[in-house]
Amino acid sequence: MTTFSDLGLSQKVLSAVTDAGYTIPTPIQAGAIPPALERRDICGIAQTGTGKTASFVLPMLTLLEKGRARARMPRTLILEPTRELAAQVAENFEKYGKNHKLNIALLIGGVSFEEQDRKLERGADVLICTPGRLLDHCERGKLLMTGVEILVIDEADRMLDMGFIPDIERIAKMIPFTRQTLFFSATMPAEIQKLADRFLQNPVRVEVAKPSSTAKTVTQRIVASNVKDYEKRAVLRDLIKGEEEELKNAIIFCNRKKDVADLFRSLDRHGFSVGALHGDMDQRSRMTMLSNFKDGNLKLLVASDVAARGLDIPDVSHVFNFDLPVHSEDYVHRIGRTGRAGRSGKAFSLVTAKDTKFLDAIEKMIGEKIEWLNGDLTALPEPMESYDNDRQKRGRGGKDRDRAKGRDKNRRSNEATTEQPAAAAPATEQPAGETRVKSEQKTDRAPRHYDRQNNGDHANNDNRDRRRHYRDNDDGPTPVGFGDDIPAFMLIVANAKA
Repeated sequence: MTTFSDLGLSQKVLSAVTDAGYTIPTPIQAGAIPPALERRDICGIAQTGTGKTASFVLPMLTLLEKGRARARMPRTLILEPTRELAAQVAENFEKYGKNHKLNIALLIGGVSFEEQDRKLERGADVLICTPGRLLDHCERGKLLMTGVEILVIDEADRMLDMGFIPDIERIAKMIPFTRQTLFFSATMPAEIQKLADRFLQNPVRVEVAKPSSTAKTVTQRIVASNVKDYEKRAVLRDLIKGEEEELKNAIIFCNRKKDVADLFRSLDRHGFSVGALHGDMDQRSRMTMLSNFKDGNLKLLVASDVAARGLDIPDVSHVFNFDLPVHSEDYVHRIGRTGRAGRSGKAFSLVTAKDTKFLDAIEKMIGEKIEWLNGDLTALPEPMESYDNDRQKRGRGGKDRDRAKGRDKNRRSNEATTEQPAAAAPATEQPAGETRVKSEQKTDRAPRHYDRQNNGDHANNDNRDRRRHYRDNDDGPTPVGFGDDIPAFMLIVANAKA
């Protein structure tokens, strides 16, 4: 059986690996490390959770033991599609490179340029970054890429999905042609193969599993649900409660950031220990949320596909797909968050009548049929039409009518409880030049502004008092058809004509 000591790694690296508790390399590590140490280009294909990160971190540490970086001229460059993946790779370098004195610079968004510039000025042996932030520094004249010896493109298919390929092509032109390139991905569609052919020179292909395969340690089930979001949320809550005995923690994937926020609020209202992670959050919030989930402070994490690629959270017991991914390759990455490093895991995916084409694409890609948990879509109960109809009836107009009815009810209640005064208030004298009209009609009700003297509804009376000076100067007959709700403009006393 092959051990790490058989792969040609330096003693410093072997000591750090042993301290981390590892002795036997995974298949991708055993296949990629020896040719990487020979400075060959690598095209590594392996399902997620098999140790691809260590397969390039460990040989890079060995190769970097000789030489030092100069200011603003990094020796190696690692490109990652997301900030979280970049931060995770930096953690791996710190863990396995503890016996080395290497400068590691992390260039990602959400962090000030000044702090990153200070690291670059000291010289970076390892530069880990997302493509956009790297180009920002280059355009500011803060980086010179002519000293890069090793280029690593990690999660290449995710780079393609996120539209980073033009940026990577720009970056590749800044790096010497004689560089060593390590190319890793969990899936290898035709577009990625063309990309690999363009970037790699006579590469060693290391493929330890068929492309787009899923880990055998993950139990996969699909669950039928009606299309409505509130019904899907109810199905999800039942699934979580049904798995309560085995569920340590779980990641719940949604396709849209809005759905992440909505589902997070719903689960929080129902008393679940839950957090949210999506691309619109600032970097500090994202890292804090991820740290809380890793530390066990949160049991559930609702996330978009920003958490689907390469995040190493070893003890995730369950994955729930609230939405089936549009791209079938994302399914492999999502369920790869569980069942890592030989552990067992479970993955449940909610499927509606609109998702059948996505399910067919996933089953075709992974080459197997996924079992239904409690019957297929034909076994679903009828949707709650009465609830839907009621919601439609209570649209904007329905809500306005309800508010109007509430106001009428409050007004009748106030009038019924208002104590009637013994006599009407005496009329005030009108200034010269103005016409007075004596009241010839008596009403059974006192004017509404008297409610303040009889402990009426103070909130309503405050509004009525705004017109008090108009009503005090008017003791004429009440206009027919308006009742007590007289428009303010009709209460103004007209000037007498000369």
